[in-house]
Amino acid sequence: MYKRVLLKLSGEVLAGDQPFGVEPPVLDRIATEISEAKSHGTEIGIVLGGGNIFRGVQVAAAGMDRVSGDYMGMLATVINSLAMQDALERKGVMTRVMSAIAMNEIAEPFITRRAKRHLEKGRVVIFACGTGNPYFTTDTAAALRAKEINADVILKGTKVDGVYDKDPMKDSSAKMFKNVAYIEALKRGLRVMDATAISLCMEEDIPIRVFNINKPGNIVKVVDGEPVGTLVTEEGLDSSLAEMGD
Repeated sequence: MYKRVLLKLSGEVLAGDQPFGVEPPVLDRIATEISEAKSHGTEIGIVLGGGNIFRGVQVAAAGMDRVSGDYMGMLATVINSLAMQDALERKGVMTRVMSAIAMNEIAEPFITRRAKRHLEKGRVVIFACGTGNPYFTTDTAAALRAKEINADVILKGTKVDGVYDKDPMKDSSAKMFKNVAYIEALKRGLRVMDATAISLCMEEDIPIRVFNINKPGNIVKVVDGEPVGTLVTEEGLDSSLAEMGD
């Protein structure tokens, strides 16, 4: 079992089967699993993306100023964070939202020592607004916050079972890796996290566990240390990629 984890969820996960927005049944299921995982004694921090509401990169490609678009995306993560906070507190889980951008009426400012103290007191801490800087993704924010709170691992919930050699949604011959080295993930362009996030994890030796968030029970399993999905570390497995068939 991990003592402290950083759970990274994309905004699209909260949308469920819908093209955008937050699906209450999906939010409720995830909150239930986080509550159960926390009851096992693990301290949990969460970073949520905002892609289910707004994507700065996409609108920048359409002509909008990238900086403005990224700040709008950060505000989308606040909406998701408040939704997750509400869902968790309805389960009886004490939660704090901490924002990289000051908005005192709805979230605490992010202060590393205060975040650690909340975790020590048994509260789930949700980190909103990414790093607070444009051009940096919420993947990078997850890596940064994981280091700042001394998390044992980053748990990245996705819509597929782990890391594959090609897109499993488009190619049925795609094979999943059980273990991957950071450097191999970067060299091969595997869709673990963005390159900046992986590089930070590699430099600071922060393991990344990629798993399917849509399979009920998976959050509890990964928090308990079960080998679900793909583990990304310095060594990988014998300094190479280990393929695991379906």
